[in-house]
Amino acid sequence: MKAVIQRVSEAQVKVDGNVIGSIGQGLLVLLGIEDADTDEDIAWLCTKIVNLRICNDESGVMNLSIKDLNAELLLVSQFTLHASTKKGNRPSYIKASKPDFAIPMYHKCITQFEKELGKPIQTGEFGADMKVSLLNDGPVTIIIDTKNKE
Repeated sequence: MKAVIQRVSEAQVKVDGNVIGSIGQGLLVLLGIEDADTDEDIAWLCTKIVNLRICNDESGVMNLSIKDLNAELLLVSQFTLHASTKKGNRPSYIKASKPDFAIPMYHKCITQFEKELGKPIQTGEFGADMKVSLLNDGPVTIIIDTKNKE
């Protein structure tokens, strides 16, 4: 799994002009799933993300997590995170999972995030043409690949 995590003051996702997910302070997580991903990857990634100390404390130091702040999370599926640009100018998405595998994994991620945070999260719509807007706070953007847990 690959995730791009952005600390935001606000974020929302629209489908067909309608807002389907919206948060205030928290994290926007763009998630790419591949066939090699497992339930262990989900557990590790969700725990890592909700506990990342990338939010400011009262002194302005990145020392708090969204869990500490009871902040929000917006999860959006994004197969293009698995783009291969090695050859030519047209990216290949061969590593991105097909919906029959990716959708159940995406739903498991939703469930795991909600378990970790103890409350519902906001989401996009898997496979839809989504319009995502955000006000990046910092900016703070972190990239995590569960196949590279350094």
